Amino acid sequence: QVQLVESGGGLVEPGESLRLTCDSKHSISLADAMGWYRQAPGKQRELVIVMLRSGETTYADSVKGRFTISEDPAAGTQDLQMNNLKPDDTGVYYCYVRKSGYEFWGQGTQVTVSS
Repeated sequence: QVQLVESGGGLVEPGESLRLTCDSKHSISLADAMGWYRQAPGKQRELVIVMLRSGETTYADSVKGRFTISEDPAAGTQDLQMNNLKPDDTGVYYCYVRKSGYEFWGQGTQVTVSS
């Protein structure tokens, strides 16, 4: 059974950074795609960043130049580095993995950006 567990969320002020980690606990390997989505209050879940196995990466326009994704296959984790955070980045962030046509989601971690 695939498990995705996010950590690293919290409350920060505008301009600060956060690093989110998604731990698959080695329940999945060689994913076709991995990434992060977020859902702000009252809004639909939206793509933040998704990286294909080829390395091709798609970013939401609002996070380009500020957010990056990385993977540590040995640890079974993927990280989302978020810099220069803005209040509009507030939301629940979900880890995402796709493999063989199946999609898997974490339970989400809250990120709040506020002064």
